[in-house]
Order: sequence, then structure tokens, then C-alpha cells
Amino acid sequence: MGRQRGCDNLQPFGVGALPWPSTLVQMLALDLVNTIAVAGVVLFAGYGLRRAIPVLARLNIPAPVVGGLLVAIAMTVAHRTGTQLVRFDTTLQTPLQNAFFTAIGFGASFQLLRLGGPLVLRFFLFATGVAVLQNVVGAAAAAALGQAPLLGVLAGSVTLTGGPATGLAFAPLFEQAGVQGAATVAVAAAMAGIVCGGLIGAPLATYLIERGRLAPRPASGPGSNRARLAPHARVDPATRIVEAQVPEPPSGAPSGEDPEAYVLLKHLVLMLVAMWIGGFVSRALAGVGLTFPSYIGAMVVAAVIRNVDDLSGVFGLSQQTLDDLGNVALSLFLALALMTLRLWELAGLAVPLTVILIVQVALVAVVAAFAVPRFMGRDYESVVMAGGFTGFMLGTSANAMANMSALVERYGPAPKAFLTVPLVGAFFIDFINAVIITFCLNLWG
Repeated sequence: MGRQRGCDNLQPFGVGALPWPSTLVQMLALDLVNTIAVAGVVLFAGYGLRRAIPVLARLNIPAPVVGGLLVAIAMTVAHRTGTQLVRFDTTLQTPLQNAFFTAIGFGASFQLLRLGGPLVLRFFLFATGVAVLQNVVGAAAAAALGQAPLLGVLAGSVTLTGGPATGLAFAPLFEQAGVQGAATVAVAAAMAGIVCGGLIGAPLATYLIERGRLAPRPASGPGSNRARLAPHARVDPATRIVEAQVPEPPSGAPSGEDPEAYVLLKHLVLMLVAMWIGGFVSRALAGVGLTFPSYIGAMVVAAVIRNVDDLSGVFGLSQQTLDDLGNVALSLFLALALMTLRLWELAGLAVPLTVILIVQVALVAVVAAFAVPRFMGRDYESVVMAGGFTGFMLGTSANAMANMSALVERYGPAPKAFLTVPLVGAFFIDFINAVIITFCLNLWG
């Protein structure tokens, strides 16, 4: 990532000597501030399109992806005519990416894991095993199609379990390892996964519930109030449901300071410090001769800070504030990355990628139908978890919540599922998935 090649010879908003091939005509060059401003406009254009075209929201296609892909399509059309519409300065792309994964690191809390109890730990270990299986199956399918095994990994846990952000973050490493057009492949695989995760999760779980004549347990005793809260929980994002389980610390703002601004500033500084120290950790890890993504050090440092705070309360971390900062960074990162996507690089890989994705979707569907209910309790709640599992193992945690919401609206509350799935799908799986991907990169790279 970083500044794109050729930008050093260009003046912002200038039209001059062309560092690009002579077949391309460049019209506009944007500097760092202009580029991030355009990314913001593209992001809100995506929100507008999601409102105007409801199916995009129903399929949980992220707003920055909607807006960014429109720019990428326009750039691709212009490329076919020999025109380069605009050059973007992508200097902030990597810092925004690292900020998002730093926020993920801050969510890797042993306290949260204990909060969920043995059920969360069991579901987390199960999902981890399936993420490994996605990469093994993907690599085998790619090899059978005469492609590099890493193409199957990229269309495995990188983009399906990890989503578009993880795919785009790892794309440069896969490109270095020989997967051409890795960023474009990552986005295509992630979008296919999001659509499939939204389409098959709830119908699959509905079939299992009807076939087994399953029903929620009657609400009684101390847990009844919690069960009655589940229908309200279904409208909340996955991170908000988890945040509700963790009390917010006092702001600790000095006298005369705005409490909300102080809390926001404190967490922003902590995130930047984690990224700063994490840079040294990443360089130390790279020194051992293994391939790691640039954000890994910051994510590890953030996890250490979080667990120290859980024990001591010295920083007074707010999970909601950290999630908000991470979501801001993620949205701008995705919009910026999608705007600069070279869709024409996908042409030669369309067929093998499609075959690999069909295999991956079938794998997750079979696991969700036959393994998740047996492993998680053989009851109604376990089947609701299977619907959520399909969502986040193919798409995002938003898919998981949408699938489970559809089920509880029809059949009744599933409070254990609404605690277990968000904890794993929105927090813990992203952390361990980075380790799994890194191992596969070094194994097959």
C-alpha cells in the first residue's frame, strides 16, 4: 500500500508529464487531503445508495464497498478506453487499516471470554478449526484447478471469515507471494461470501428447526428477563450487544473538560500509541524471517493493553469508544481501497475463483447443517447459532446478526446465541484468523 508509484512526479490537481504508459491519458491527480475527502464522499454516497436500493441493505453489503465499487467500475471503464480519470494518494490507507485492526486487538479480552463461559470458548475453538479447514480445502481446490494454493487461501478464511477488510489488508502479501490481482480477488470473494452468507444462513437454520420441531426453552427463573430482552437485542449490531455486557468506565475527565471529548481523545491517543509500539513489534517479528501483515504488532500490543486494563482499570477503556474509532477507520479504509481497485485484473481468474467459492460455500453449509448443532447442544439455540455461524464464516458479523434476527422473530428468543455469536464473530475470530492466515502464507508462499 502507501503512495502509489508515479505520484512523485505529479502536482495535485495538475495535468502534466505522464508517468503512466503512453496509452493512458491522465486527467487529475489528488493529494492526501483531497483523496481522503473523496473517500468520505464516496462512503456517504454508499449510504445513500443502500437507502435507495433496499436489497443492498438486506444483503448487508457495506456502504464503503457500495460507493467504492462504483468508482472502481468507472475507473475500469475509463481504463478500457485508454484514459486514467484520476490518481489517488493512498498514503493514509495503511494507517487506517492498522487503526481498524488495532481496535480489533483491543477487543481481544479474556474478561469477555470468561463472560461468555464454556459455550463461547467451545464455539470459538470450533470456528477456529473451520477457518483452518477453509484454507486447506481452498488450497486443495486451487491446486486441482492448476492455480497456486494461496489463491484458495485468499478465497478461504482470508476473505470469507475475515471479510473485505482482512482480504484487502493481506492482499499485498499475497501479491508478493505470486497471486496476481490479489486485492481484486479479495474483494470479489468477500462480496460473494457476504451475499451467500445472507442468502443461505436463515433458510438453512429454518429447515433444521422445522425438521427437528425445535422451539426455544420457556422463559422462567432468573434467566427469564434476559430471554425476554433477546427480541430487542436483535436490532443491534454485533458489537453493541457485546458492549452491553461490559460496563462503561467513568470518563475521568478533568474539571472543565468536556467528558465525551476527553474520552474520545484518550482512546485515540491509546490507539496511536499501540500502533506506534506495534510498529517495533512488527519489525521484530519480520526479523525472524516470517511474513506478517503490517498491523499484527499493533493488534498484539492493543490486546496486551486491553487485558492489563481489565485487571487494573488503569486506562479506563471504553469498548464502545474503541469500536466507534475502529468503525470510522474501517469505513474510510474500505472506501479508499475500493476506489483504487483494478477490476480488470480479475478477468483471468474468474472461472477458478468461482469454482473455489462454490466449494467454500458448500463446505460452510454442510458444517452449519450437520456439525454446529451437534457441537453446540442439539437444541433450538444451537440451530440459531448455526444460522449466525453461516453468516460470519462466509460474510460478516452483520450477516450473522441478520440471520439470527430473522429466526428469533419467527420462532422466539435465543439469548445464548445472541451472546455467543457476536463475541466470536465480531471479536475473537478476527484475531486468531490473522494467525491462521500468516501460517498459511509462510507454508505455501
